Amino acid sequence: MLPELAYLHGKPKPKGLLRVKQSDFKVFEQLPFLPCGEGEHLLIHIRKTGANTVFVARELAKYFKVKEQLVSYAGLKDRFAVTEQWFGIHVPGKQEYDLNDLTIEGVEVLSYKRHNKKLRTGALTGNRFELILREVTDVKTLYERWEKIVEHGVPNYFGEQRFGIDGGNIERALALFSGTKVKDKKKRGMYLSAARSYIFNDIINERIKQNSFSKLQVGDVVMLAGTQSVFRLDEIDDVIKQRLKDKDVDITAAMWGAGELMTDAQPKLFEQQVADNHNEFSQGLPRFGLKQERRRIRLVIDGADIEVLSNETSPNVDSVNDTLPSVKISFSLAAGSYATTVLRELIDYQDCTQRVNVNTSANIEQITEQGK
Repeated sequence: MLPELAYLHGKPKPKGLLRVKQSDFKVFEQLPFLPCGEGEHLLIHIRKTGANTVFVARELAKYFKVKEQLVSYAGLKDRFAVTEQWFGIHVPGKQEYDLNDLTIEGVEVLSYKRHNKKLRTGALTGNRFELILREVTDVKTLYERWEKIVEHGVPNYFGEQRFGIDGGNIERALALFSGTKVKDKKKRGMYLSAARSYIFNDIINERIKQNSFSKLQVGDVVMLAGTQSVFRLDEIDDVIKQRLKDKDVDITAAMWGAGELMTDAQPKLFEQQVADNHNEFSQGLPRFGLKQERRRIRLVIDGADIEVLSNETSPNVDSVNDTLPSVKISFSLAAGSYATTVLRELIDYQDCTQRVNVNTSANIEQITEQGK
């Protein structure tokens, strides 16, 4: 089981239901480019409902009669949701395709066009989310918390999806560091990412507990907004404090790996101490070639909107009180961020997908590999 992580704005009191219906959780992938119309790669924009990204990729490989390695996507997306995302298929030549006969359960083709570059993992600017929370209690407090989140952001924790069902990827990472062989590169990478994310989350957790989440310290490493450029603070002045307040820079924490920490002074001692509390991970990760990197500890949302859906009743069959209102929230997040990380600061929610009885290993794999 994963540890309870500290809340930046205190544990939320409003309660509600998430993903009563698949259409309650909508994700729209945002790429930094559009297909140019020529090249060796066919980019397909799809809308999928209740379908796992990996499953769709495999079905596309079958349709185009290519190896699975020749089908790519920018990022994994939630299975229990309605999501719009791009897939790329390497199909050299100038053949024109008519995808009217492409039939994959839960998949609708929105558009497709050739492009001159492969669609690579991470090649997206972010995701737009439209979420409906049902049977919401204390809407007034919910609105107040939403305003705090929009103004101050939330901890940039890795979501529970990162760690697998009941934190299973953490157990597998421990086994990996103890000598268990994992031939599948994707699974091995998943377990390593889980271990790395575990240390990162705990660094944020401890900063919040020590009331230093938003307090700059000499030796901290900050990252410029909109880029991955970082620099270390050798002094703290009013200018850098204002830049942090204006969200022009963000404090970072270590993504653990080989090499020296970029922090200095007290922040360096602090990060090393947290990592030492997870010795198996901090000593194991460098052995698999991971290097020290940095990630923002604050998650900022853009394009935020909230509204009460007064005319919509809950379709929840187990509802105790379906007269409670539904609330729709919309926001955009940078790539690599988790909508559930925003939600945990906003509302004490029950994810209705947890009610699904998972009976097969195929379903377990789908849920384990689902995106953010």
